[in-house]
Amino acid sequence: MSMFSTGILVLTSPLHTLPLRIAPVLSSAAQVVERTLYVHLHPGLNLGASSQPRPVYIPPVVDLSTLISRLYSNAADVCGHLDVRVLLTNVRAQPSSSNSSVAGLGPNGGSNPFPSPQSLSHSPEVVLTDYALQDPGQSTLVDQCLKRYAGHCYVCNPSLSSVLLHPLVQVLDRSEGNEKDQRSKNTEEEEAEEEEEEEGSKHRLQPMETYSDVVVGGTFDRLHGAHKTLLNISCLLANRRFLIGVSDKELLKGKVLKEMIEPYPQRVQRLEEFLRDVKPSLRFEIVPLFDPFGPSITDPQLQCIVVSEETRKGGEAVNRRRKENGLPELVLHEIQLIKDVHHTEIEEEKISSSSLRSRLLGTLLIPPTPRSDLPLIPYVIGLTGGSGSGKSSIARRLEALGAVRIDSDQLGHETYLPGATAYRRVVEEFGADILNEDKTINRRMLGRKVFGNQERLKALTDIVWPEIALLVKKRIQQAKEEGKRVCIVDAAVLLEAGWETLVHEVWVATIPEEEAVRRIVERDGVTEEDAVRRLQSQWPTAKQIQHANVVLCTLWEPDHTQKQVQKAWNLLLQRIDQRLKEANSPS
Repeated sequence: MSMFSTGILVLTSPLHTLPLRIAPVLSSAAQVVERTLYVHLHPGLNLGASSQPRPVYIPPVVDLSTLISRLYSNAADVCGHLDVRVLLTNVRAQPSSSNSSVAGLGPNGGSNPFPSPQSLSHSPEVVLTDYALQDPGQSTLVDQCLKRYAGHCYVCNPSLSSVLLHPLVQVLDRSEGNEKDQRSKNTEEEEAEEEEEEEGSKHRLQPMETYSDVVVGGTFDRLHGAHKTLLNISCLLANRRFLIGVSDKELLKGKVLKEMIEPYPQRVQRLEEFLRDVKPSLRFEIVPLFDPFGPSITDPQLQCIVVSEETRKGGEAVNRRRKENGLPELVLHEIQLIKDVHHTEIEEEKISSSSLRSRLLGTLLIPPTPRSDLPLIPYVIGLTGGSGSGKSSIARRLEALGAVRIDSDQLGHETYLPGATAYRRVVEEFGADILNEDKTINRRMLGRKVFGNQERLKALTDIVWPEIALLVKKRIQQAKEEGKRVCIVDAAVLLEAGWETLVHEVWVATIPEEEAVRRIVERDGVTEEDAVRRLQSQWPTAKQIQHANVVLCTLWEPDHTQKQVQKAWNLLLQRIDQRLKEANSPS
């Protein structure tokens, strides 16, 4: 079956049945769509009618909120690679539900949520639906109706294709047989069935309370299912304005792998794109948060704050501060956390940005820039990281896997040896008083002359770094002559010295500053103040990561570091094989 980058899934099943069916529907959609899957809800839509169906407004009901949570939870489980977005343009509170359809949705048939097709961030190339054919002979009619319906709602690719998922869902259900996924099928479906039996059909149409102005806060790093659930439900609740506070600066200090958090402008850009797609009629305001409260305790127009089980206490604290400020309390609308069925022993049980960041360790974050001036073999990795980051231990692990390790610190010692080119120039620049009795350079004495003096330090590095670079090139050439496949240049100053021009990829070892300080103190016997000064004299980790193709972290147990390194090594070998294949294929 053809694969498409972006698709739009039109769900037509009755709302109360969708939570039980959404996992196989998403699984089958993932066989067709590779990147972005928009979800359009129109329960009760009849695509087999003789007249062309039109989109209508549907009211925000409690079951809609439940479905959104279940949908994003299932998406994280069965198609985590897809960027799933539930669209709410056609959801609006109605004055009365007395004229609702039998399915409970679709009142005011004369109103039109799409006076003109809505532009999405990614133009759909295929429209999919869970609509079940009553007669196989209807397929052409349904196909045509589906494409016209999608084109009426959204700006789609001119060559829009369509796929009826119902046969795929049936095949998927049969193939699972007795091997149903215990996490997403047995447990969740049994719970959903119990909930349905308890609630009964009378609650399926229970309207949601909505508010003019709604507020929410968070880090919103690498938008995931839990973020999208929070944002979607907030959009359901908000009629006029949606205020989003995005954590920045001081609020990020305690985060796991905080150096890998996306920059604030990038997080805001992703939020804006998502919200414009989901509910363009809302007025969105995104502001930075430098404290836990932001405008939530000063804005008199706010009526509701959306929280999770984890952040409910924060919502209660907001209300205490509002009361102190003479403002009415906000309604606390609580949503459930989404469990992460794929979490490891070092990750949280809920879907979280910190878990996603930890999963990025060892993977390719940024594709390397092609280097036509470097031979493909040996493939050279520049490994860098601050003092105490575990950089050298990672280099030794890579060496054990088969890489040739080139220790730039050791090469630096060679440049100071009598007879080396740099030796004479260093003595001329800094004086003969830096020499020991045997005429070798006293590096401690030399260090005192440059410590805290940027001008003198630059004079030294201008002499030494080019000489170390020449030695690195020699070692790489030697590895090439020996038929070695991978070299690791272990260099703390790789980026400062400009040696990234010698390597195919830059890998960065990272560690929280407080852990780095502890390690330096323990390893080198210096004071905490000296350890902090040493780290402050180096490039900040966040700045190094901006240049990184791969990031590794040694914060956890050695076994976890080994797993990261092994993953990075395996993926590296795949990249090398692919490049060799491309280089050797006829043009």
